[in-house]
Amino acid sequence: MSFIRPEAKAFLMKWREAILSGLLLMGSLQAAANTIGLLRALSWVTVLVAAALFIEGVRRARLPERRGGLGVVEVDERQITYLGPLGGGALSINELMRIKVKTSGLGPAAADFTWEFTDRAGQRLTIPGNAENAAALFDALTALPGANYEAVIRASKSKGESEQLVWENAQHGTD
Repeated sequence: MSFIRPEAKAFLMKWREAILSGLLLMGSLQAAANTIGLLRALSWVTVLVAAALFIEGVRRARLPERRGGLGVVEVDERQITYLGPLGGGALSINELMRIKVKTSGLGPAAADFTWEFTDRAGQRLTIPGNAENAAALFDALTALPGANYEAVIRASKSKGESEQLVWENAQHGTD
């Protein structure tokens, strides 16, 4: 028997990283304000770590939860691999030139949100946003300087047709 409504439980599970790191941040700030010496210094270090975790937790929680799509995503050793029923592929994060997210306006039932990765050779890898473990793609963005997290969030919540540039390799120009 559960004392928490399913909707409340889903909300808490989605926001758990932000909630826990926020609590750690508040406790660390209190400790930093009320202590002296080495303990104060350690408290400020904890404040910085907790603040970074809080920001990342909020970013993750803002992304809509999409599951049940075709295929599986794996991000390992700076390589993105997608295995789908109609194809797939793998690209190295080091070889990426551009990342876009697209929506068709057909709604979530049509796997509306897709990632499009393009490498230096012009090879494209398209991955549905609701593929198994697609959240790992969001984590892969942390390896790319200047990645636009807000573009991913905007596109994932878009009701109409849209295309958002998430990242482009500035060193090698465009093709």
